[in-house]
Amino acid sequence: MKSGTMAEARGNRAGDPGLPPVRPEFVRAVGDAGHIGEIRRPLSIWERATNIASVRRMFILVVIALAWQAYAVPLNNPLMFPSFSATAAAFWDALLAGGLLLKVWVSISVLLKGYVCGIVIAMVLTSLAVSTRIGNDLLTTLTAMFNPLPAIALLPLALLWFGLGDGSLIFVLIHAVLWPLALNTHSGFMSVSETLRMSGRNYGLTGLRYVLLILIPAAFPAILAGLKIGWAFAWRTLIAAELVFGVSSGSGGLGWFIFENKNELQIAYVFAGLGTVILIGLAVENLVFRTIEVRTVRKWGMAR
Repeated sequence: MKSGTMAEARGNRAGDPGLPPVRPEFVRAVGDAGHIGEIRRPLSIWERATNIASVRRMFILVVIALAWQAYAVPLNNPLMFPSFSATAAAFWDALLAGGLLLKVWVSISVLLKGYVCGIVIAMVLTSLAVSTRIGNDLLTTLTAMFNPLPAIALLPLALLWFGLGDGSLIFVLIHAVLWPLALNTHSGFMSVSETLRMSGRNYGLTGLRYVLLILIPAAFPAILAGLKIGWAFAWRTLIAAELVFGVSSGSGGLGWFIFENKNELQIAYVFAGLGTVILIGLAVENLVFRTIEVRTVRKWGMAR
């Protein structure tokens, strides 16, 4: 009775062009999925270890150390290329009895002074650049003039202007940090969407409050990249400057440590000094910048 009624309704609809057609109904039986296998399974120890970024990076460092040792041992020329084991022994000896920690502290203290001063000046210039047209023209012109200029090239002038002291090193460090950081920050400010800009203006934000509450959070990925580049440039400039400055003053940090051991043909200690620079760079990248990135741009959903 029921099927006959449905058939009659379909026939009526088929005969009436004003009614939509009735599509046939299909009923699919649910198949057995037991043969597919286990969908979720516990990860193996290797899979869990490779999911940790620090473990993967440590593995890369171990591979580099093994390749270094495998190349240096058959070469058997410690004057030109000491082995990794000899470099590690020299590093340990310099750390315990060679005053390496003191030289590291001398370098880092000078580096932080120049780095912080460069950040402050860069923030002032970029704030003026996004607030006024003359500030924008000033920053664009100064960046085009001084960013291609190597910071170490200013060391002779710095020695004349500031004499033998930390002032000369801080001056060249400010130059090394200022322009890449200002360029990245200004590019980040310029890429902020108009929606965010109008939101800030609707709330009545102007001047420094507008920069701090709207532009800096929105442009922070570019600012963080500029901070990383500035830190790397500062390290390069400091080591190169100390190679010259240490000879003049008879004291210095890691650059002077490297130069002094090169003169004494202690090449393993030279590699130990270079390795110390690398270790400090890795520590700052993973403990400082990565922590800032995780707690800011990744937490905000601005980076993967």
